Amino acid sequence: MFSSTAWAEMELNLTKGVTAISNEVYDLHMLVLWICTVIGILVFGAMFWSMVFHRKSKGVKPATFHESTKVEILWTAIPIVILVAMAVPATSTLIEMEDNDNSDITILVTGSQWKWHYKYFDQGIEFYSVLSTPVEVYDNRDGSAQKKGQNYLLEVDKPLVIPTNKKVRFLITSDDVIHSWWVPAFAVKQDANPGFINEAWTRVDEPGVYRGQCAELCGRLHGFMPIVVEVKSEADYTAWISEQQQLIADAKAAEAASLNANVSMDELMQLGETTYTAYCAACHQPSGLGLPPAFPALKDSVVATDPNQIDQHITIILNGKNAMPAFGKQLSLKEVAAVVTYERNAWGNNTGESVQASDVNVLASGASVSAAAEQATDAMQQVASTATSAVDSSEPAATEDLSKQYTLDELTTQGEAVYMKACVACHQPTGAGLPPAFPSLIGSPMILGDVTAHIDMVYNGSKKNPAMQAFSGQLTKTEIAAVVTYERNAWGNNTGDVVQPADVDAVSVK
Repeated sequence: MFSSTAWAEMELNLTKGVTAISNEVYDLHMLVLWICTVIGILVFGAMFWSMVFHRKSKGVKPATFHESTKVEILWTAIPIVILVAMAVPATSTLIEMEDNDNSDITILVTGSQWKWHYKYFDQGIEFYSVLSTPVEVYDNRDGSAQKKGQNYLLEVDKPLVIPTNKKVRFLITSDDVIHSWWVPAFAVKQDANPGFINEAWTRVDEPGVYRGQCAELCGRLHGFMPIVVEVKSEADYTAWISEQQQLIADAKAAEAASLNANVSMDELMQLGETTYTAYCAACHQPSGLGLPPAFPALKDSVVATDPNQIDQHITIILNGKNAMPAFGKQLSLKEVAAVVTYERNAWGNNTGESVQASDVNVLASGASVSAAAEQATDAMQQVASTATSAVDSSEPAATEDLSKQYTLDELTTQGEAVYMKACVACHQPTGAGLPPAFPSLIGSPMILGDVTAHIDMVYNGSKKNPAMQAFSGQLTKTEIAAVVTYERNAWGNNTGDVVQPADVDAVSVK
């Protein structure tokens, strides 16, 4: 308590940051703080002075006057003047924070559970930035791991790199749930909303490494989504750009070479374990036991042990399934081959099967059908599958027959497949949801109420709850009709309602 060193280390205030804007925010904060401090001293000082010198024990008798117009005008006018005095600099700072004009560099920042994707416009550079703190350090249940480092949970494998003395514009969005890109030293904190693009900017004058993190509760690994920005001098930044472009060219050449290579089992297992630890272990656990039902076990699972399901195994990693994201753009063909090989031979699976990059390439070039679509046999699912394949292969998509009438059985069959693909991660296989963000669908007013409102919710998303995104750009109208029908008749809801593609089409034009 009496240590001057301890008090020197104690920081209870905002930091000034390293940008002109962050310094303006700090100055604005201090201005308001001192105004509030002065007001507090005057108000509480007058109150305590009155209590002490006008107390009953001194024989003071209370005054008997009533309202005073002059006093009321005074105590109304003074706060207005104070608020205006604070609003002028605050408005100026806010306007400047939103001014993205005349930027030198534009970077697209995309949040994804639980990593950040950065794309440099006009440079052809993009990469994922993933937490690099080893799993055994933060999941140290037996106490045997190494000590936590100085930047525990605030370190990544690939930092965002920007130059000094340049205005850098950030376009911030998300491809799943709501995230928030926050770097305190820049005074930048902007939500990343799926389907929307928010903007922010910064200009840093001094090189250095600055850290932040996701500031939105975005899921079970929210705390493992750090941000690291490395600011380089203009010359070093130019050299970094050249280096990254060369690395991309080398990676493409290596990818092409890997298609003709026959990698040994030992090399595949070694690379596979490294890849699995970095990208898969957080959900499926280092032991392969997973976290059912959202993240099923890979140990002794059918998909990882059945020799007839190797293609499906690869396809799931490439395209994702249910709560699992697609890794086709994050991993190289060799890395996908290695992680599939590892999963099929680790934890006692011991299939003895190895997968090469050429095997992955065959599926990557044409694998566009989800596992749910592959297993469906009804006619509507085949139509949706054909449309998806056409989009993925850059061919014109098949036109939906919006006038076709389907039976309840046909709709619920496809609806279940769509639900398990697009909805189950949030609302759960049982429909019980994850309240309050993802409410239960069992007996809910939305499910049992007006059909049109239900369709509108799935098609356009929720205006009140941003966690419920619009699926109009992800699902066909036939698929939306099917999933709405399924939700209105599953889990004991049993409304008997049948929604046709034409019904969805009618809602979409409103």
